[in-house]
Amino acid sequence: MKLLRYIIFLNFIVLLTSVSSRVLAFSTFAFRQVIKQGQNSNQNLQDTSRNRQQRNNAQTTPKDTIASEKVEYKAKDSIVANADSSIVKLYGKARVIYQGLELDADYILYNKNTNVLFASGITNSKGKYIGRPIFKMEGQNTSQADSLRYSLTTGAGQIWGVFTEQEGGFFTGGKAKKQPDDEIHSKGQTYSTCNLPHPHFGIHITKGIVTENQIITGPVYLKIEDIPLPLGLPFAFFPKPNKKSSGVILPSPGEDFTRGFFLRDGGYYLGLNDYWDAKILATIYTRGSYDGSLFSNYTKRYKYNGSINFRYSNSRYGLEGTPEYEPKKDFNLSWNHSQNANAKPGTTFSALVDAGTSSFNENTAAGGTYDYTQFTKNTMRSSISYGRVIAEKINLAISATGFQETENKTVSLELPNISFSVPSFNPFANKTGSGDQKWYEKISVGYSMQANNLINTTESELFKQGSLRKFRNGVSHQIPISMGFNVLKNFNFNASTTYNEKWHFQTINRTYLKVLNQPDMIVTDTIPGFKRNGEYSVGMGVSTKIYSTAQFAKLGNFKALRHVMTPNVSFSYRPDFSDLKRGYYKEAKYTDGSTVFDQAGDPLKYSIFESSLYGGPGIGRSAAISFSLENAIQAKVLTPNDTTGKGEKKIDIIQGLTFNGSYNFLAKNYKLSTLSFSGRSSFTDKLGINYYGTLDPYLYKDTIDGGRVLIDQYTWTRGKLPRLTSFGFSTSYNLNPDAFKRKTENEQDLKDKAMKTGMTPEQSEELAKVSRDPNAFVDFNIPWNFAFSYTFNYNTDRVGRNSTFTNSLNFNGDANITPKWKVQFNSGWDFRANTFSQTSFAIYRDLHCWDMSFSWIPFGQQQFYSVDIKVKASVLQDLKLSKRKNYYTRFN
Repeated sequence: MKLLRYIIFLNFIVLLTSVSSRVLAFSTFAFRQVIKQGQNSNQNLQDTSRNRQQRNNAQTTPKDTIASEKVEYKAKDSIVANADSSIVKLYGKARVIYQGLELDADYILYNKNTNVLFASGITNSKGKYIGRPIFKMEGQNTSQADSLRYSLTTGAGQIWGVFTEQEGGFFTGGKAKKQPDDEIHSKGQTYSTCNLPHPHFGIHITKGIVTENQIITGPVYLKIEDIPLPLGLPFAFFPKPNKKSSGVILPSPGEDFTRGFFLRDGGYYLGLNDYWDAKILATIYTRGSYDGSLFSNYTKRYKYNGSINFRYSNSRYGLEGTPEYEPKKDFNLSWNHSQNANAKPGTTFSALVDAGTSSFNENTAAGGTYDYTQFTKNTMRSSISYGRVIAEKINLAISATGFQETENKTVSLELPNISFSVPSFNPFANKTGSGDQKWYEKISVGYSMQANNLINTTESELFKQGSLRKFRNGVSHQIPISMGFNVLKNFNFNASTTYNEKWHFQTINRTYLKVLNQPDMIVTDTIPGFKRNGEYSVGMGVSTKIYSTAQFAKLGNFKALRHVMTPNVSFSYRPDFSDLKRGYYKEAKYTDGSTVFDQAGDPLKYSIFESSLYGGPGIGRSAAISFSLENAIQAKVLTPNDTTGKGEKKIDIIQGLTFNGSYNFLAKNYKLSTLSFSGRSSFTDKLGINYYGTLDPYLYKDTIDGGRVLIDQYTWTRGKLPRLTSFGFSTSYNLNPDAFKRKTENEQDLKDKAMKTGMTPEQSEELAKVSRDPNAFVDFNIPWNFAFSYTFNYNTDRVGRNSTFTNSLNFNGDANITPKWKVQFNSGWDFRANTFSQTSFAIYRDLHCWDMSFSWIPFGQQQFYSVDIKVKASVLQDLKLSKRKNYYTRFN
């Protein structure tokens, strides 16, 4: 109970810090429209009864011609006008329009002499109060009240029982009076994020004064289910900003198994403007660790949107001063930027950055999310790219990319990568387009260029002095020329030649040093300077499709099978560019100038471009045949539920089962490459399996020293099949596939749609999060869901040693115990380790405007539990969604 009281108190303080701008927004607009009449609503209803026989029973009445030209009114039931007293009474869906004021109610009284309006609802035969006044000023939101009075002359008025929404918050009840000078006096109102007319909780404002620039209140206190709680303030003062308000973000408590009890994500919110905000957050632990983060969202409607999140962590393990004490400092930077496709046609810019120390997820429990997928992630990828289409045909792309392997802490950066391409075109095409196409008109030419600046290093070496000299760079040009045509109608023939030129900015010079009774020592010097090389190749290929169909007269619901095979055979030839006269290769020399020979007794040659980014041409000639065979099998089955008895559907049993390999006639040995295959098979519309594998056609033998070597002899010469050196397959299935279909709407479209329906930018952003990451939310409208995935991978080297494999099953699901209670789990089984993978449980309770959750990781290195009770964003109430604490970082 202590924890519950503490959490309620924290949320109350959060509401107090956020109420300022919303109170002011309501007060400024709502009471400027407030209007009231002298008698109470019961008197009005009695007057209605007395004069019922005088009503005109016309269903729709025209505008009253004796009224002021500036006041328009009508009613669906009847209008009663008294010429002596100048009082007009409107009954049944009455409406008054005056200088931007729109007032609707079941009863409206208009006094022409005093120019005062009074509006109220009525009590129907069942005793229910209906037809409450609904009023709106031009450019403002709509509000509702029990009754109101308003002077059209002075603009002063009173209102009872208001219900209005302002930027996600709701004001209900109470009484308020607007003075002619626009100062507003209010009493007994409640502010809440609960969207019910009678809210479950709220901050009760005993009295207050609203001026142009500020709000001053008397005592305020928290109410839950109409019960006042001893949590309040004697008075409050709120400035009245014309932009997003800033305020304190209170932390949530919990316990981490390794770092102790914590207060997480407390800090300050900066509402900078309508397009940009920021949050500065911190987490402290009882064992000395602490985290900090800076998170910012930015957006410009119909242009772009994005977010930046920088996180820093100082984790301390063990007791300071003891050998076990181990401080660890980590950071992580994520940046997500997307540009609207219509913002600047022909130009694109995007960013998806995930960079930081490799140990960040391990040392910080995945940034406090305790997400198993983050724990097991061993790579981080980043990309910033810019693209532009020039003259409607030429494509320019500039990007900066990064790749990190967290296990071995290596870093690969491309800063930048520039590509420039011209799509294939037919230079000899007939511009008129008339007549049959000549053979030379089918010749197509293209061009592409790629420039790159790359470094591969470790995290510890990246920022050290001299690291810039480790970058490798170069430029590659490619000009393909091809011609395709049909042969014998069913065969597609293609002939091509390709010219490649590479520009290098450094080369190498290699010298061998003889060492007594040891292998030669190699000394390699890097020589800066520009060098180029060019090479070309020619090729031709042919492909076709072979169709076969099997019909079944009596085989259950199976009606037919269709098999489509796509064989492809191509030949390529590349000359030898290793001639020393070209200058691309050099003859290896010892320090004394003598020649180095290889094991065959031939002079040893090396490429001066070996350390260059794109490398040089290959040594020797190449004449290779490449072959592939793609298979697709489709079944035609009857649909038993079809009432006509003729319904059919097609099921893809095998999709793209492909075998491929190559054979190089001019290679000295190992002419045949390894054989690979891959494909996908479907068992139902929603269940399939992906698989791949590699076959090695060569034998190996054992050596005297206990090792193994590959020999240039095929396995089938010994009556054996090719050896399987790698194989893997995976499958997944969701037993409630419709669970995610409702959330696939484009994020930007969802934001725009929300804005059009009157939501604030904050509400539309909250709603768009559902599209951006649907798994981060719990949907109580889905009664149950279960999903699983299975993965198997096997790999070995070419001589059958150093085998590795993975064999794991992952499963997760959730179910509604009652319409308001949901349980969720996530686990898996590692068949190799014979143990469970990280397992988590969560319980969620939908409290309409509150959200309660319990999260628990019972065992493993990242043991964790947390209880969270908080007010939900108003936009999520109608969706009945609760944010998952252990998956999505919370910024409420």
